[in-house]
Amino acid sequence: MILIIPILLGLLTKKFLPKTTAKIVKPIRILSAIIFAAFLLIALFANFQIFLNVIYKVFLYVFLMNAVGFLLGYYFSKLMRLDERDSRCISIETGIQNSGLGLVLIFAFFEGQGSMAIIAATWGIWHAIAGVTLAWFWSKKTSTLKT
Repeated sequence: MILIIPILLGLLTKKFLPKTTAKIVKPIRILSAIIFAAFLLIALFANFQIFLNVIYKVFLYVFLMNAVGFLLGYYFSKLMRLDERDSRCISIETGIQNSGLGLVLIFAFFEGQGSMAIIAATWGIWHAIAGVTLAWFWSKKTSTLKT
């Protein structure tokens, strides 16, 4: 239900209220980024000592999982003969798993256990940094892709 309701609301709004959707899409994106950042910061600051104790154990796995996601998404798309634009999109989507959802589930079902929240927060922060960096790199590498 955590995902179904917002997705359905978005689809229905886009279908039946396209003018409203066009007006609110940018503010909603900004608001969702702020909420996501707030979740991450709250989890981090509420459990900062745990973060300091586990970051060196967790970060390598987070980094490797992220890198493998980017690489598999990109090269599997190429193997499926998708064009460069689609391969890049799939790479980023595969590389950035839903950390915000992870935090929501941790707080909803596991009483916000500190070490679990730290893993999701670390994951989310790194994935945001890595995804934006990869998108920026690709945007500078070529601007001749069809959109």
